Amino acid sequence: MASSGRANLLKRNPGTMAVFLGLLSVLIPARCDEQVPVIMWTSEGSAVPRQPPPAAGHIVGHQQLASYLEKALNVGPRNVVLFLQDKMSIEDFTLYGGAFGNKQDGVFPNLEGALQSSSSPLVLPAVSWPASNAVIGQLQDQLETSPLYMDPETLSQLRLNASSPALLVFRLPYGTGSDLLSAKEILSGNDEVMGQVMSIMKSQSVPYTAIYTGLQPSRKEAASLSMEAGLGGGRSLLQARGRYRDRERGRQPAKERPEVYPPVEFKEEGKTCMMLWAKGLTVSILRNNRWEEHDLTKATFEDKDLKLHGSDCDKSKAKLVLNYDNVLGHRSFKLIFAMSQRHYKVSARRWFTLDAVELEYDGTKATFNGSRNIYAPAEYSFRCKSVTNFRWPLLVPRSAKDPANQWRVSFEDFQIQGFNLSGSEFAYASDCAGFFSPGIWMGLLTSLLMVLVLTYGLHMIMQLLTMDRFDDPKGPGISVPQTE
Repeated sequence: MASSGRANLLKRNPGTMAVFLGLLSVLIPARCDEQVPVIMWTSEGSAVPRQPPPAAGHIVGHQQLASYLEKALNVGPRNVVLFLQDKMSIEDFTLYGGAFGNKQDGVFPNLEGALQSSSSPLVLPAVSWPASNAVIGQLQDQLETSPLYMDPETLSQLRLNASSPALLVFRLPYGTGSDLLSAKEILSGNDEVMGQVMSIMKSQSVPYTAIYTGLQPSRKEAASLSMEAGLGGGRSLLQARGRYRDRERGRQPAKERPEVYPPVEFKEEGKTCMMLWAKGLTVSILRNNRWEEHDLTKATFEDKDLKLHGSDCDKSKAKLVLNYDNVLGHRSFKLIFAMSQRHYKVSARRWFTLDAVELEYDGTKATFNGSRNIYAPAEYSFRCKSVTNFRWPLLVPRSAKDPANQWRVSFEDFQIQGFNLSGSEFAYASDCAGFFSPGIWMGLLTSLLMVLVLTYGLHMIMQLLTMDRFDDPKGPGISVPQTE
């Protein structure tokens, strides 16, 4: 009854959307830093059965969000426009949406207009952010089509068909830091982008379903903890409270959750011959003067079904091939590590090098050379805090015309070994950081400068000479001949 009452109120007065969001944000007792709102509506004239919103305080998970999407797409338009903001929290609407009478300061006029014109808007104020982060995959499975990353200029040149489904993704930025004015300006710009997209879709007379959500929350955990402390009215053990919340949500306590996932292993004849590990793995492509980023960490190290077909290793050469699907709009995407080892007469030992890192996508290959910077003794593994091609680059495009110049590859806490593995553990790591880091050199030079100044001062003090004659106030004055 409460849910249907709120739905009827929203239908009679859609202008109260921001107030509705603000009140729900106050009523939600759980941690705000773990939740992302999801707003869904259809184009004007599209009749879709209304779905009841969740009760106040309820957190929508993966399965329930998938159920909402499935019901909407089974009846409503299957051309989906997804506005995916980098960060979003319910507080963004209460702060900048004019929820407390200051409608002239609201930054979501296009969004409010779309909700007013839609026959069945749906607002989910509290969705667990892992579920919202996976919304692209859920839509892709239900529509059975790959996502197309767009911008308003590209959309104006695209001709859509109402009979064939399409998943159009528009990435929106979010202002970070303590500058509230910049965050407000960015949200206002995002609303203008949504207005342009909806205007273009209206001009093409194609019905669509629109979704507006974020990849992760925008509010810090400290703010939510301080709010919990205020509501609690007393002191408590935050660690015990966190374990209690985790137990209620069916998750493992923080101490029991595994923090380190296993490395990628390639075995041949039952023996591990290559291993790869990284704390973070991302790739980005330059499109329309804007970098579009895709995180491959989970798909690489947490997905047990990662395909390694095409990999090969022997005593002198090794090739590790990671196969992905639907990365940045490419149906086929491969990340290839080509390594080799040989004997060097100068050092009288064998060394292995990472000759190249290749990106192979839809028949195109981008190659980064790494042999100049990524190497280690053949019995060791190679480790580096950061391996990129754009910030202190260890990977360099093969040529100025290579497609690699349009890509960015970033590995965080990178470690790899392609030869002489014993069991399923890395050998001793050869780190990319040299013995004399910039900090050490700065300290040595500063110390040397101080020693030189001290030496010069002591030398000047030692050169001082004591006078051999002094004036006697009772006797005649000392006469110093001018000829001396």
